[in-house]
Amino acid sequence: MSAVNFDHVSRHFGEVKAVDGVSLDIPEGEFFAMLGPSGSGKTTCLRLIAGFERPTSGKIAIFGEQVADLPPYKRHVNTVFQDYALFPHLNVIDNVAYGLMIAGQGRKARHAAAEQALEMVRLSGYGTRRPSELSGGQRQRVALARALVNKPRVLLLDEPLGALDLKLREQMQEELKGLQRQLGITFVFVTHDQGEALSMADRVAVFNEGRIIQVGAPEDIYFRPEVPFVADFVGSSNVLPPATVARLTGHEVTAAIRPERVRLAETGPLTATVTGLSFLGLSTRVSLMADGTRMTALLPQDAPRPAVGDKVALTWAEGDLHLMRGKA
Repeated sequence: MSAVNFDHVSRHFGEVKAVDGVSLDIPEGEFFAMLGPSGSGKTTCLRLIAGFERPTSGKIAIFGEQVADLPPYKRHVNTVFQDYALFPHLNVIDNVAYGLMIAGQGRKARHAAAEQALEMVRLSGYGTRRPSELSGGQRQRVALARALVNKPRVLLLDEPLGALDLKLREQMQEELKGLQRQLGITFVFVTHDQGEALSMADRVAVFNEGRIIQVGAPEDIYFRPEVPFVADFVGSSNVLPPATVARLTGHEVTAAIRPERVRLAETGPLTATVTGLSFLGLSTRVSLMADGTRMTALLPQDAPRPAVGDKVALTWAEGDLHLMRGKA
């Protein structure tokens, strides 16, 4: 069954088309990421699912039920926000149990459910603390517990890791994915961070200017972008113009190749001049100019390094140069 279905959904604010004719289908139990730059429409789509916004046109269904006229509290969804939105005057247990209190559940029952939710996010014993006494990662877990205590069928996550430092963000990525597998519920995750989307999601939708540009598994989005925007936005990619690609392949289309797939050799289909070198730890980034196009190659640290100004040949394995049919 589809957990969430968009059928040509638009949301306009005056002349601004925040969401413009989006259709998508998210199966039950999937970890689905909406990825795109600021203003691309991904967060508006999340708010449409939650019921915080109403579509200008189109239909939205959650588990087959049309929800255009359904208020947020009657939908089988809950949301985790980037700023956590915890009540500073309530302790952790009452923050987590707040939704159950609003629903009229008794104190004993709601606290028992809240304790179970805190155990799920590894915060047993933290119930009496206030949000100000917690670290950023702990506050994030409290927000997760509060969203999960009502047992939603779809969990919406709006840039939930954006306020965390890098190491903690990576840890929380693993925990969120593990939690989603454990619970088996649908996660819809909004982010502008390509690494988060690629490492956590079963499928990724790449947004730009209110539209979905490409939907697919992380490997497809990364190695087989359909249009130059996806190649540029998702990670770092070398985008070759049609004239160069025509000379290399006979097809006058734009093509993309990831820097880690580019090899420096004595002979190859493309010649380039080295314009810069950058030490990255596990690899060295080599900046290149080939046929008037700026390119990048990533070399392992044990590979021979050229010097700035050297002429080199560029080569790659068959299939690494991906031909793109779209122009967006």
